[in-house]
Amino acid sequence: MLRNNPVFQEDLNAILKDKAVPWEQLQNKTVFVTGATGLIGYTLICALLQYSLFCGGNIHVTALIRDRKRAEEKFADWFPEVKSILTFREGIVEALPEVCGTVDYIVHCACPTGSSYFVEHPVETIETIYSGTKQVLDLARRKQSSGVAFLSSMEVYGEIKTREKLRESDLGYLNISSLRSSYPEGKRLAENLCCAYAKEYGVPVTIARLAQTFGPGVDRNDGRVFAYMARCALEGQNIRLNTDGSKENMYLYTMDAVSAILLLLVKGENGEAYNVANETSYCSIKRMAELVAGIFGKGSVDVEINVGQASREYPPVGYLNLDTTKLNTLGWSPRVGLLNMYGRMMSVF
Repeated sequence: MLRNNPVFQEDLNAILKDKAVPWEQLQNKTVFVTGATGLIGYTLICALLQYSLFCGGNIHVTALIRDRKRAEEKFADWFPEVKSILTFREGIVEALPEVCGTVDYIVHCACPTGSSYFVEHPVETIETIYSGTKQVLDLARRKQSSGVAFLSSMEVYGEIKTREKLRESDLGYLNISSLRSSYPEGKRLAENLCCAYAKEYGVPVTIARLAQTFGPGVDRNDGRVFAYMARCALEGQNIRLNTDGSKENMYLYTMDAVSAILLLLVKGENGEAYNVANETSYCSIKRMAELVAGIFGKGSVDVEINVGQASREYPPVGYLNLDTTKLNTLGWSPRVGLLNMYGRMMSVF
């Protein structure tokens, strides 16, 4: 199981020493986490449990799950140690089950993540993002929570045609006629809803615009491009890109994302958005493929471009060169670079 993997254990021990994480303010608090079995939700909960078990943090976690059996399997290696501090609430974020007792903090991770889903189920994508976020904000309002972190995406920037650094106010064009825009447009709407709740009702919510995030815990068969590249390198197969690979992005390691989220949960400014990314990871899809092929494919893997037709599932070509100054000012900095992200993810594969 992932908890016992030495790479993941190293990550858990490192975040306990991360000075950017306001651990003291989280002591003896209750944290409600949606999307608890997803990559980021699971990793975040593990960090909270690790702090409680080894640092006496006494953080109680209420985890929203869709499938109890899956959740019990996912967290099996934490029980029975965490029986008194980890509680499952089964249900969906669009219609939250009753959450009893105090809810000091909320981290809203639940969201569709697959490009094919955005295209095949655009209505459900928008509904889940909007309705789920509204449910979370209403819960925070009722419970008078001390902080909410909403996980947004770098895709809210839309189509950016220059490589200039993007501050949080530098939004670009989004084609609202594209089915795939259901995801970034839904995130934009949810961000605006967060701002509205912060202004009108005083809900202390902060927005984390995450770059594409990966690390230990990614399923080997994940359909996203970073996992595909890793599989190719491990199996000695050429990396075949349907496009020319010119799109340029930033990336983020899972535990670095968790440290940023916990920081924003406590110290982020109400109603404000923050870019969360590793600026050293900025590169094109093609360049990333070449790095993965060269380092992890051991010279036996080549990169082929334009081998098929670009899909409507793909985000628009452009440049997402995020400026993380606003978050860095709060004391955060990433720990793991792009190639180490791959190495640590692939060691768990």
